[in-house]
Amino acid sequence: MEQPKKILVVDDEVDVTELLTYNLRQRGFLSESVNDPTRAVETVRAFKPDLIVLDIMMPELNGLQVCRMIRQDSTLKEIPIIFLSAKTEEGDRIEGFESGADDYVCKPFSPKELMLRVLVILKRAGEDDEQSVLNVNGIELDVEHHSVHVHDNPVELTATEFRLLRLLMEQRGKVQTREILLQKVWNYENDMETRTVDTHMRRLREKLGDEGSGLETVRGVGYRMVESRV
Repeated sequence: MEQPKKILVVDDEVDVTELLTYNLRQRGFLSESVNDPTRAVETVRAFKPDLIVLDIMMPELNGLQVCRMIRQDSTLKEIPIIFLSAKTEEGDRIEGFESGADDYVCKPFSPKELMLRVLVILKRAGEDDEQSVLNVNGIELDVEHHSVHVHDNPVELTATEFRLLRLLMEQRGKVQTREILLQKVWNYENDMETRTVDTHMRRLREKLGDEGSGLETVRGVGYRMVESRV
């Protein structure tokens, strides 16, 4: 029998953590919470959650800092993170994604919508477990081991960068609009900002070095991966 997924809620507001842990448990998840952000990382290590819901505006240690600490730990970096924040400007959301978040939900929020986002991300994480190795232009992407090598040299990508590269490699030669990328990589609707895609694409190209040139910009439309012509 499959074990229930574990969700950790990190928020300094007790009423928020109580509301979310109640809703998560009602839906069959094992849920724990922490209200002291300075204890967040140690709680992640002890609880080993399958997903983290993380507030941004917290005293002493904000959610962006906690997220970066988790992403820098090799044993924790693959855990999906959903930011929960009253900071609703476009720049705030972009900063959240650049810190390594998988999704961003603005306060005040709908518990039902948040539960749906949790389910989508967990489903996506399960699909990523399928064994597959992709090779394009000297770039090797191993889905099962969640690793990327460029000409046998390892490249460290965030979870979002990994999904973005995987999609472009799977659909190589085909143009992916920014809206499609937002839907498939971030699970966002068409009316969300597309600058998020451009920011991640720029960073992905930098990490891939010379082979990043294979990620071609189709002006006014989106991106595609083109194979090298020998």
